[in-house]
Amino acid sequence: MSSSIESRVFELIAGDPPLDLVNTLDWRFRKSGTEELLASYDDLLAFAAQSELLTAKQIRQIVRSTSQRDAADALVSCRQLREASAEILYASVGERTPSSAAIRTSDRFYKEAHSRRHLTFSASRCQWEFPASESSADLPVWLLSLGMERLLVSDDIERLRECGNPDCRWLFLDTSKNHTRRWCDMKVCGNRMKARRFKAQHLA
Repeated sequence: MSSSIESRVFELIAGDPPLDLVNTLDWRFRKSGTEELLASYDDLLAFAAQSELLTAKQIRQIVRSTSQRDAADALVSCRQLREASAEILYASVGERTPSSAAIRTSDRFYKEAHSRRHLTFSASRCQWEFPASESSADLPVWLLSLGMERLLVSDDIERLRECGNPDCRWLFLDTSKNHTRRWCDMKVCGNRMKARRFKAQHLA
């Protein structure tokens, strides 16, 4: 992998790569503006590697065979998938209906990903796989699409939560024993919100 891919580090706290993908638009609800963590295609490959969606070998194959134009198009596609997914997931958390545009966009990505897979037989069972030679720039997008599709129709969606920091609101699956997790990261937003409440109480 290139040095730019290896040097990019993502905070993967959500418990599922599709949710971590949505969190790559950081500070989504902050009044002063958002921060784009997928600023380049190398960032997307780094995210896929750290999320264990792609192996180092697959990434090397993609880098060797991908043009700048294809990489740019794949990055745009990934952001489109992310934002459509964000609309659906935050609607789920807020118990509201997502936009029909988000549903249509997501459905388009899911169908595209399915069309690229092939049914194989190995170890006495059938399974869906992408061709071993597949090195398309869109491979991480297809994998994230399939992951998002699986999440949305699984029982895991019942454990979907958002960070209690109103500026952050990163998504995660609440796997805590009593289902009481409130923060994306207690060391970051948890302590920050506690400090904010402490200050407000002493200024009152």
